[in-house]
Amino acid sequence: MRRYKQREIPNRKYEFFDNTAQGFIENHIKPALGDIPLEKLTTMDLQRLYKHLLERGRVECTESRSKPKGLSIKTVRNINQMISSALNCAVEQRLIPGNPTKSCALPKLERKEMKILPPESLGTFFEEARRSGVFELYYIDLATGLRRGELLGLKWSDVDLDKGIIHVRRQVLRQNGKVVEAPLKTKNSYRNIAIGVGTIKILRSMAQKDEYVFPSPYGGPMSPDSVLHMLQRVLKRAGLERIRFHDLRHTFSVLALQNGVDVKTLSAMLGHYSAGFTLDTYAHVTTSMQKQAANAVGSFLSRTL
Repeated sequence: MRRYKQREIPNRKYEFFDNTAQGFIENHIKPALGDIPLEKLTTMDLQRLYKHLLERGRVECTESRSKPKGLSIKTVRNINQMISSALNCAVEQRLIPGNPTKSCALPKLERKEMKILPPESLGTFFEEARRSGVFELYYIDLATGLRRGELLGLKWSDVDLDKGIIHVRRQVLRQNGKVVEAPLKTKNSYRNIAIGVGTIKILRSMAQKDEYVFPSPYGGPMSPDSVLHMLQRVLKRAGLERIRFHDLRHTFSVLALQNGVDVKTLSAMLGHYSAGFTLDTYAHVTTSMQKQAANAVGSFLSRTL
């Protein structure tokens, strides 16, 4: 896409691209499409690129050797969305008559099975986390529902213990083999979260040896890979089922709903773009709650007869 190389990709609502666009362009887009004139770029060219990315698109590095060779469906869809934004700009400037991404057949996202830490197992989990020296890390995550990158990007300057508020302002992720600080994914991800008395007490007890709340042993941000590996070790030692780090966020959400937090409040705490998305994600929980409410009202009405 020679005629369009130097033009900026419009930002719009995809702030995530600000952080990852350069890697996508250098590692994937330029090698495959860089020699194709913009006006000759076709849907078929894009389909070939996406097929290659799904099958063998992962950039070789130490961290990726044990992972599948292809990129995830979500990443490929993100790349398509970034290209589409750029081509929409080209259409608006009348450089091309139409956007070839509009005819692309994209792979559908498969929703991964949601798992949570069973409430009855939380005590066992926390005991093992304390023995392993990572109690505070996992307690704070379960008490706030922060994403992994948001948790690792948390700095002491973001924590107001007097007011009981955490300001979510950045994330930490691995990019091109390096652990880096980055902007959050969307504007809704920038948020303020109220924290409870127990969480405040734990944060006050922690030594502030680094600007990050959870720094690496060598200073600076902790690696996202390391906290996942630690989680699996804690779960194994505690005799609990293996779950993803993101499932800690699901655990927070389910516990919040089951203990009376309304969907709109939970959505704001999680940084979702709408309460509807939150409701759809946790429909199984809210359906159960609705049944309980219906039974409670029905029981009351029956007593009046």
